[in-house]
Amino acid sequence: MPSFDIVSEVNEVELHNAVDQANKEVSNRFDFKNSDARVELGDKLLTLFADDEFKLNQVYDVLTAKLGKRGVDVRCLERGDVLKVGGNTVKQVVTVKVGVEGELAKKIVRLVKDSKLKVQASIQGDAVRISGAKRDVLQEVITLMKKSITEVPLQFNNFRE
Repeated sequence: MPSFDIVSEVNEVELHNAVDQANKEVSNRFDFKNSDARVELGDKLLTLFADDEFKLNQVYDVLTAKLGKRGVDVRCLERGDVLKVGGNTVKQVVTVKVGVEGELAKKIVRLVKDSKLKVQASIQGDAVRISGAKRDVLQEVITLMKKSITEVPLQFNNFRE
């Protein structure tokens, strides 16, 4: 029975490269001279540091530009609150969303059932498995997901005959 998985993943290597490029550009830019503006990469977390909120937004813009150039979808980023660190420095934690979360998985299953296509959808951890009798029906599900789910980048992998 043909099947595939709907997942939401981020290429870790490209994310790391984009953070490195953003830090390099921020360190070389004149408007960040004598500033402590930078991006730190943690485990599924990016921490942005800057002197004030305006510069923090500038660092975020540089980061999203670098992510876009490297093919990482910026819809996977979720900005947190701006926190005052000390002195004039502020920081912001940006979460990198990976995996299909529970609410989104339920929404995908509901969309598949409401579409009346002859497929089954099941939640498999942080992925949703779609299985059906024909490949054409599975491709219709992919088209439906691309049209319906726009808030999170989705990938379709593990396609099996």
